Amino acid sequence: MTLPIITDWYFYAVAIPAVLLLGISKSGFGAGFGSLAVPIIALAVTVPQAAAILMPVLLLMDLLGMAAFRKSFDLALLKFLVPCGLVGTVVGALLFKALDAKVVAGIVGAFTLLFLAQRLLFPPRPDSAPPPKWLGGLLAVTSGFTSFVSHAGGPPISAYVIPLRLSPLHFTATLAFFFFVINLSKWLPYAWLGLLDMRNMATSLVLLPIAPIGVWVGVRMAKTINPVLFYRLLYIGMLLTGCKLLWDAFH
Repeated sequence: MTLPIITDWYFYAVAIPAVLLLGISKSGFGAGFGSLAVPIIALAVTVPQAAAILMPVLLLMDLLGMAAFRKSFDLALLKFLVPCGLVGTVVGALLFKALDAKVVAGIVGAFTLLFLAQRLLFPPRPDSAPPPKWLGGLLAVTSGFTSFVSHAGGPPISAYVIPLRLSPLHFTATLAFFFFVINLSKWLPYAWLGLLDMRNMATSLVLLPIAPIGVWVGVRMAKTINPVLFYRLLYIGMLLTGCKLLWDAFH
């Protein structure tokens, strides 16, 4: 029996680069480049279908990322962020069918660009206090929600974690474990919503071999990159994400 995969060449022309970007995002650049994956694949299919196709790819990437950074995550920070993120996935599951994907894209895009503007126009002082925990909880809920809807949870959670000034390695590891739990929690709701059909899952299997390549490149970068360059690349990725999501919202 032949698996009913997507055979359109244009789909793979956009999906393969998107999966590579997503893999690199597991090195800690997920706040920027990784959030472009669904909008890029949505050039060829619908946003819900793009999100569903990426589910097995994300699972493999999360497992590879955690294996690479298993000794470097911030456990105390995870204990705070993960429950809030799970609340966001529940909200996303309940509202998924009532939401317009363009509205969600616009909200995430605008938030991302506002955060960047705030960081560039009012850069934090070295002795500035970390963001309040209530804000971290709110941003973690937002991250879980946007992650469920379009796998774009990076910008909200990074808006809280970046000002904590973690090292690139600790930043990477903490977000890798955070998104493993968040992405794992989405499987049952996605199945309940009818998104995990045979065609989407078979197409995902075709893309799966690309995942380790992107993760390998990202892990190499995270372990050797200069912290200043790391955060500059993060901001560039967030800028691209914000602009692309706003573009999607109005077109």
